[in-house]
Amino acid sequence: MEETTHSSVKKTLGLAPGSVVYVGEKATSDLYIEVFDYDKSFFEEKELENIEDAYAFIDSKPITWININGLSHTEAIEKIGGYCSLHPLILEDIANTQQRPKIDEYENYLFVVLKMLYFDGDEQLAIEHISFVLGDGFVISFQESDGDVFDSIRNRIRNNKGRLRSMGADYLLYALMDAVVDNYFNMIEAMGDKIEEIEDELFEEKPNDNITYDIQNLKREILKIRRAVFPLREVVNRLEKNEHKLITKKTQFYLRDLYDHIIQVSENVEIYRDMIWGLMDMYMTTISNKMNEVMKVLTIIATIFIPLTFLAGIYGMNFEYIPELKYKYGYYIFWGALVIIFIGLIIYFKRRKWL
Repeated sequence: MEETTHSSVKKTLGLAPGSVVYVGEKATSDLYIEVFDYDKSFFEEKELENIEDAYAFIDSKPITWININGLSHTEAIEKIGGYCSLHPLILEDIANTQQRPKIDEYENYLFVVLKMLYFDGDEQLAIEHISFVLGDGFVISFQESDGDVFDSIRNRIRNNKGRLRSMGADYLLYALMDAVVDNYFNMIEAMGDKIEEIEDELFEEKPNDNITYDIQNLKREILKIRRAVFPLREVVNRLEKNEHKLITKKTQFYLRDLYDHIIQVSENVEIYRDMIWGLMDMYMTTISNKMNEVMKVLTIIATIFIPLTFLAGIYGMNFEYIPELKYKYGYYIFWGALVIIFIGLIIYFKRRKWL
């Protein structure tokens, strides 16, 4: 991941500000353009082959959502950016997947950057760069590749469910952002399940040898989630308090609720972050406790055999005159003394609750 980041940064070194260069790992993604054109009594859904075909929908009276997948197709991004008179720095940020979540305000449009999070087929955290442009009666979304969390929005538009088709483009932007934030809750829940699994393993008699790797992987994932979530608080807060002509007061109420959601996600991220940081301490404590148990047993065994070894050492010396050697039952007396000492020490240790 670090090598990819460094190589991505090198792509933009020395370029003029506003240069549209794709910085990401999905350069092979195909260009896919879908359009939803609707109002309260009208709906049209289309898949377009050329970016130029989207121009007519931008100028249409109904509300329009244009979704563009494939950020590596910078020529198409530049074309639609030129048609909508987007600032060159916005086009640069659309293609730059290293850009943190933010909001830029212009006279005729708003630009918002988010991070869409999901687990891939290998259960590894994936982060997808997504941008929104809110204009007069339209929203344009730019995604890295196919697959997103907007199917519920598409179905609500198709089936005329809820208030989506009776509201403006600003509400559509809110609904799309809300879908991204709602998916954060799924990510946090999955992260909580992973933490619980590792905690259960820590208390097993023989924990997984790869548990330290799992904990380190969790640390990296929670940091990625934190970097995606925390800047979004400022973005939503600015949207909610914004007096831009494209944001109505009616939509600001919903943005306020979205802000509450992102605060809740942020708090959960901090909680799980502290829990993950504590997992390694818990693991080291568990290992230390088990080592102490082993050392305790070995110490007790050594303590028991110290007097026995002492006696065996005395009567194992090669002196000719040792009085006890002349006793008829000296051998049995010696063993009796060893057994008495052994049993006495065992009783003593149990009374002290060392066993």
